Amino acid sequence: MKSIRAFIRRCAGLFGKDRREQEIAEEFQAHVQMQIDENLRRGMTQEQALRDARLRSGGLTAAKEAYRDRSTLPILEDLIRDTFLAVRKLRQRPLFAATSLLMLAIGVAASMTLFAFVDGALLQPLPYRDPNRLMDVTETTGRFRRANLSYLDYLDWKKLNRVFNSFDAYTGGGYLLNTGTVSMPIPAARVTDGFFRTLGVTPALGRDFYAGEDLPGKPDTVILTDAAWHKRFGGAKDVIGRTVRLSGVPHTIVGVLPSSFQFAPRGDAELWTPLHASSSCETNRACHDLYGVGRLREGITMQAALANLTSIAAELERRYPGSNREQGATVQPLAELIAGDVRPILLMLLCGGALLLLIACVNIASLLLAHSESRRRELAVRSSLGASRGRLLSQFVTEALVLVIAGAGSGFLLTGFAVRGLVRLIPEYMLAGRPYLESGVLTLHGLVMGAVLTMLMAAWFTIIPSVHLHLSDLQTSLAEGSRGSAGRMWRRLGSNLVIIELAIALVLLVAAGLLTKSVSRLTHVELNLVADHLAVLDVAVPAYRYPKDEQVTTFTQRMLEQLRALPGVVSIGLATDLPVNFNGNTDWIRFAGKPYHGEHNEVNERDVTGDYLRTLKAPLLRGRYFSDVEDASKPRVAIVNEALARQYFPGEDPIGKRFGNTDLKPDTMKEIVGVVADVREGSLDSPIWPAEYLPFNQNPARNFSVAVRTVQAEETILPLMMSTIRRLDPEVGIMNPGTLNQRIDDSPSSYLHRLSAFLVAGFAGIALLLGVVGLYGVVAYSVSQRTREIGIRMALGAEQRSVSRLILREAGRLTAAGIAGGLVCALFATTLMKKILFGVTAWDVPTLASVVVFLAVVSLLASYIPARRAARVNPVEALRTE
Repeated sequence: MKSIRAFIRRCAGLFGKDRREQEIAEEFQAHVQMQIDENLRRGMTQEQALRDARLRSGGLTAAKEAYRDRSTLPILEDLIRDTFLAVRKLRQRPLFAATSLLMLAIGVAASMTLFAFVDGALLQPLPYRDPNRLMDVTETTGRFRRANLSYLDYLDWKKLNRVFNSFDAYTGGGYLLNTGTVSMPIPAARVTDGFFRTLGVTPALGRDFYAGEDLPGKPDTVILTDAAWHKRFGGAKDVIGRTVRLSGVPHTIVGVLPSSFQFAPRGDAELWTPLHASSSCETNRACHDLYGVGRLREGITMQAALANLTSIAAELERRYPGSNREQGATVQPLAELIAGDVRPILLMLLCGGALLLLIACVNIASLLLAHSESRRRELAVRSSLGASRGRLLSQFVTEALVLVIAGAGSGFLLTGFAVRGLVRLIPEYMLAGRPYLESGVLTLHGLVMGAVLTMLMAAWFTIIPSVHLHLSDLQTSLAEGSRGSAGRMWRRLGSNLVIIELAIALVLLVAAGLLTKSVSRLTHVELNLVADHLAVLDVAVPAYRYPKDEQVTTFTQRMLEQLRALPGVVSIGLATDLPVNFNGNTDWIRFAGKPYHGEHNEVNERDVTGDYLRTLKAPLLRGRYFSDVEDASKPRVAIVNEALARQYFPGEDPIGKRFGNTDLKPDTMKEIVGVVADVREGSLDSPIWPAEYLPFNQNPARNFSVAVRTVQAEETILPLMMSTIRRLDPEVGIMNPGTLNQRIDDSPSSYLHRLSAFLVAGFAGIALLLGVVGLYGVVAYSVSQRTREIGIRMALGAEQRSVSRLILREAGRLTAAGIAGGLVCALFATTLMKKILFGVTAWDVPTLASVVVFLAVVSLLASYIPARRAARVNPVEALRTE
């Protein structure tokens, strides 16, 4: 307790120092005067008495120091004094201070911004109870590693598994909410009764679904998200028990989810309803439309769960060979599902930001070396006056801390703006499926990361000048002619730092080059359609108004007729899925007359109107398009893509061939009447799958997309399209109006590749600038230190050209060393990037060669100015100066 009180008293002694030192001085003078009076009484002269009194007192300065040591903490006082000195030094060198702070702020902001997204996606636990026990559970097939579950398979897995405490299922969906004038589509999800209990989520208002509430025939209920509660119902506290009509069916609101709730696989869902498995799909084991989520029992590993479900899948395959052939199981952590698609891109960007911060630190270290070199005489004077190397080292530590705190603090402020800016660049549909991308930066992980970065940078900025101080002979710095050896030592350290900078810059340039080339290949991939002048939107026809297929067909034909009449419309078509969307909504087929052993021939199924493929301008290779008169009363026909013809009819003409379901039931048999080029139905970076195009009127869907080709700008016709459809029926839902080009550009594969290339190119540009500036600084300083040598060479007859070559040769050696080291690192780094590249190899020779040549040329250009200045040295002036 006494030691604590003494510490507090000493800390308090740091304040009011001027007043106390004045009191010490007055007390000291009084004590000296008393000694003088005593000496005079003893018979000393005035001069002798004064001298003796001063000798006995030890001097005012010594008294002040002794009092200060007893009443304050000298270490803290030195720290405060060093801090003010460091700030004063930075103010005296504004260019050095501004450059260092700017580089630090940019490097810290880039690293911390990307770390914030990595933290939200990969490090932060999911907002559920014991999230590490939650598993994503699905089936797997030859084409899909993660395939949908059928409802009947889900029930068997739920009953037979021995690894989950609870196992539930969910699927997407949507409803039409009538707002009084029009019906508004609302994204939703359908779940089994225990879904939220499996996640460990309790409604903030109302209740969860009861056990059995998801069974057919049970009352229709709905749970709202917090956003839907406020957006649709004004946050009313009495919302529980209200009835809302969803797609014409009354639903009772029974609960509201917490504001923190998120479920990325159904990220945009506003409404959650019980599954009520009563549709034709959910009563058919071969129809797959669900995903599973399970909570592992204590002591059960993911591998054990996978083994258990795989054995169940094998048993189901034996029982139901027609529907379950070649279907296995897949189990992975739910967190991996949520972040898996962006994990490699985020980690790559984080590495790019870290490299940018590293090159900024290296460049600042080079500036600090030059700064410490210019202070050699000051340090030598302080050393000769008694300052120890430890005292000088403490000054370097303080200066590094001041620099890092100011630069890192600015970087942290920039991070907030950068995060918000990047979030605004992300399309809304991507944010809906990836809510973690909206995470802030002030998490515990972010604070720890910031503290670690600050300490590492402070240590680095202390070590560099400290090593320089340790290797220097400070006493000889007071003598003339000592700058030669010091300059050589600075050049050696500075040159090594420049090599590191150039190597890092080359790594980032190569990564940017590969990503840019990858984006170029991705955007120029063959679509086999013409996306220009195509306006598109999605339509939802309410089943309660059009319960029969014939009614849907009649409505769509009326809609097409009125849309065709709009000014500027060239052609129009409907499809269940637009191109460049996803490979899915598949059909299992079997070809008549071909050997069949129960395998699943899985192909994309697209139901389209007669003019749809013409509207896309998809090339017809053989046969014909079908027309809208081919409805349910006509023989079933199909158009297939070239990939299907190539895979299943090699060397044959598929026209006239027939196929159906796996049992070849008569009502499923279709005749191939045409072959079109491979329209890219999946994402830009996915392979082309076999596809079948079936007449929309033979199998009408209530959810479809409209594509209109127009001679005018696509955006201008969209309002007319929406108003025309609403005039036909205001209760029909309209969603996602836009252009096909916009959908392609904003597709996840295109957007993520483009954003990655943009960010890495920005990092590479800054790194290149810093590396070139560092090279220029080293070469320029080398010239200034070798002025005497250059003057002697020129006095002995050396030509300007030879002097320029001498300097350029030194710069060339540094550049070559940086490029060599950078190439080795780049080859390793790009190998790790190969998963996110498209159409380009990690060791793309043209890209590597281009970057090497570009960096070499830019580096030599940066060295030309000091080389030219060296060649113009006046020998007489150089020797006179030395």
